[in-house]
Amino acid sequence: MIVRQLFVRQSRQFALNRQTRILSRFSSTGTPVETAEQTPAREVTQQPASSTSAVNEPGSVALSAKEAWRKREVQRHKFHALGSDVAVAYQPEDLIRNPPRPSDITLELLLASQTHLGHSTSRWNPQNSRYIFGIREGVHIISLDVTAAYLRRAAKVVEEVAARGGLILFVGTRKGQKRAVVRAAELAKGYHIFERWIPGSLTNGQQILGHCDTKVVNAFDEELPEFNDLRADQPAIKPDLVVCFNPVENVVLLHECGLNNVPTIGIVDTDADPTQVTYPIPANDDSLRSVAVIAGVLGRAGEAGQKRRLEEAKKGKITHRLPTLKELGIKLPENMAETTENKQ
Repeated sequence: MIVRQLFVRQSRQFALNRQTRILSRFSSTGTPVETAEQTPAREVTQQPASSTSAVNEPGSVALSAKEAWRKREVQRHKFHALGSDVAVAYQPEDLIRNPPRPSDITLELLLASQTHLGHSTSRWNPQNSRYIFGIREGVHIISLDVTAAYLRRAAKVVEEVAARGGLILFVGTRKGQKRAVVRAAELAKGYHIFERWIPGSLTNGQQILGHCDTKVVNAFDEELPEFNDLRADQPAIKPDLVVCFNPVENVVLLHECGLNNVPTIGIVDTDADPTQVTYPIPANDDSLRSVAVIAGVLGRAGEAGQKRRLEEAKKGKITHRLPTLKELGIKLPENMAETTENKQ
């Protein structure tokens, strides 16, 4: 009899442990399950119904499963959140919408813009040796320190020309450079060419550009329509500065600028001739991102110069020379002409 009672008790404990394991497996990873203590069969039968295992109730099992599901979701979100946190990502439109300023020039920006990649060593121009950092896999690497220094110098030139009321012409005739060229001209309040340069536009400007409309403005950039007719017999206006983003394809333009003493700024790659431009910028001219960065910096520099010029004009200071009445072709009465000459 004693052996039979022990056998019955062990079988009941085994059944209870099996039920507990099944419920714990149903409630997944490590979820605590309220189970009754493993007590002898007599004590279990003597306990009231309210103190029996809470797992046997359907509502308790549903709550445990819901809590386990919630923990699995939290764990899944934490797992997918692991890894690198990409805070700054490259957006191609940012270089057009919000170009960098000259103060934003860093070696990291130039490196990410691929300005350091030159051409094959078989295509290099020996005059660019002072701009080359080294060779990697048969390709010349441009020194970013030199690029940053020359780009800051070119930005200063653009700013000072704009501050003195000069006309700046941005030229980029390579495919894909149109938006960057137009955006830089808009910021600097200059002019742009993104198609083929017409030969003779500077050396024979009166025949090619003489029919173009011109306008006369005051120091505040306000148009004076009453003086527009006086410009009919005047020669064609020439730019005070030309910024060329692909000098290799615009050799004729750079030659005409040299004949007319017009300073030029150009992106000089390892296969270009740096002596063709006045202020070279050693950089990669094949990458659209590199061109967009350089054009944005120069456009922002022109914008700063125009802003400074207007601020000085509001204070009564004219940063550029105003044309005389004789240059404008205005004839005054004799008495007024004598008074004007005495004042001069």
